[in-house]
Amino acid sequence: MAEDEIDNDAVAAEWEAMAAAEAGEDGFDDDETDMAAAMGADRVLDQDEIDSLLGFDGDDDDDTTKSGIQALINSGLVAYERLPMLDIIFDRYVRMMSTSLRNFTSDNFEVSIDNMTSIRFGDYLNSIPLPAMLAVFKAKEWDNYGLITIDSNLIYSVVDALLGGRRGTAPMRIEGRPYTTIEHTLVEQMLQVILKDLCAAFEPLSAVTFTLDRLETNPRFATIAQPSNAALLIKMRADMEDRGGRLEMVLPYATIEPVRELLLQRYMGEKFGRDTIWENHLASELLQTDVSLEAVLDEQTMTLGEVLGLEVGQTLLLNAVPDGDIDIRCSGVPMMRGKIGRMGRYVAVKIHQIKRHMAGG
Repeated sequence: MAEDEIDNDAVAAEWEAMAAAEAGEDGFDDDETDMAAAMGADRVLDQDEIDSLLGFDGDDDDDTTKSGIQALINSGLVAYERLPMLDIIFDRYVRMMSTSLRNFTSDNFEVSIDNMTSIRFGDYLNSIPLPAMLAVFKAKEWDNYGLITIDSNLIYSVVDALLGGRRGTAPMRIEGRPYTTIEHTLVEQMLQVILKDLCAAFEPLSAVTFTLDRLETNPRFATIAQPSNAALLIKMRADMEDRGGRLEMVLPYATIEPVRELLLQRYMGEKFGRDTIWENHLASELLQTDVSLEAVLDEQTMTLGEVLGLEVGQTLLLNAVPDGDIDIRCSGVPMMRGKIGRMGRYVAVKIHQIKRHMAGG
């Protein structure tokens, strides 16, 4: 045992000498080696540091803030926050759609928005859970397309409600089969209601007509934009008591580009709200407002010297004749023309012409 230990020590000493000799041949001295170690030249990044550098923190929550290379890649996908009017449009949209679908299904239908995010179109197509129906619709005035995805839970819930299924029971789902013609027809009718409300939601901002182009069940056939193009994703939830499902709408930024300037407006007050009671009250009060009218017989242009030379009792000669026309003005704005006359003990004006701006011309 002693000899083996001596031999091992000798071998270790020989290796150490050989390493020192090689280090001397390479031109590194002890000071340079210490400096390299101090600078961390041989330091290896661990997995947490690599994930932090690439922007992956191990969590799949979409609400977390991305960093590193991932933040640089997705830096162009935050444009949604720069379009504040979209919040108002879709808030109005879900309220209208809740009422319309409630009338369509004769059931207690509630629609709410989960979130609105930006995403690359190709990433969204790859993330669609199948089976689902994908409705491609066209915006005629904008000359572009959008996409609506309806999941199986919502499809079966709507079909069950329209065909008289019992309330309080979850619809039976049969996976692994294509959608039937009846299901396609009922979903198309529901999409007509949804798109009609979408037109009404955008109408105060920009008149646009959304029409259903086609229904697809394969995401590859629902490609309406380049995979790398940015798109706005609106995730909505539709509930009918204990039934319901998810509804997702994708609008490529190229689609909403024609109204981008309008979407950049700031929301000030109830932009789209119309209170008919207040409108009728305001109109009735305006019609009862008293205004002062001035009957102008004639006008003359005088110099400042002539005005300063006027004296009390001096007579000004007018070019008006008894049957001539006179102007009737309100706050200096010409409103009507007529002829002066007398009715009883009052001086009267007979109106025979109304100015074009008063007649709506």
